[in-house]
Amino acid sequence: MDVYGIIGNPVEHSLSPPMHEAAFRERGIDAKYVTFEADPDRIEEAFRGAEALGIDGLTVTLPFKHDAFEFAEPDEQIRRVGAVNTIDFTESGPVGYNTDMTGTLRAFEHHDVALEGARTVVVGAGGAARALAFGFEDAGADVQIANRTASKAHDLADEVPGATGHELEDLPDLMADADVVANATSVGLESDESVAPADAWHGDLVAFDAVYKPLETRFLKDAAAAGAQTIDGAWMLLFQGVDAFETWTGEDAPVETMNEALRSHL
Repeated sequence: MDVYGIIGNPVEHSLSPPMHEAAFRERGIDAKYVTFEADPDRIEEAFRGAEALGIDGLTVTLPFKHDAFEFAEPDEQIRRVGAVNTIDFTESGPVGYNTDMTGTLRAFEHHDVALEGARTVVVGAGGAARALAFGFEDAGADVQIANRTASKAHDLADEVPGATGHELEDLPDLMADADVVANATSVGLESDESVAPADAWHGDLVAFDAVYKPLETRFLKDAAAAGAQTIDGAWMLLFQGVDAFETWTGEDAPVETMNEALRSHL
């Protein structure tokens, strides 16, 4: 039996196990997906232990994505993002991936949203924002980054080719001319707050929210009320898992089965 898992702290409420277990059953793969809650002070030992025990692959969640970047060899694309959320234990050593970035791009593709040439606004400047900003840039989009602390937006923009940084107060003006607005902050997580003013939305926008608890955030409700297309955070979570599954197994993921398993637990 192959063994995969998710490592983080805390990790007991992760939605990845039912999603991956459903995929293994659908594809007839003899594998198990388990949770590993690691001690932050011993995370390097945890990664080495997983490798020594023959674990086949890991999903890495908070707060260990930057630690994983130091442990697993990332490709050049992931090196720019500076974080790893998927590890494949290969014969030549652990290889790191960032499916935050690739999974989000697949979520947009699934919703028939073309990013090449699009004017995108990323709200936030943390890990999720980095993945989105570099992903959008790779897809050929124009990237603008807005953040409450403007200096962090400018710092991130300096790393992303062609991107510009802005303070959060600029968001209404940015949204007026944008095609896509993505919330990469935790605003709206289990609350009824939004990072974007309700009256700044318009029907030509696509709204993406990385938050998936609740599925229908205030950010997405306001966008939908203005006629904008919306993409909830569960799609990003789903395609993160899809990319990880396909990286580990070399098989096409059963996307619908994984989506049903994920949403039944939300």
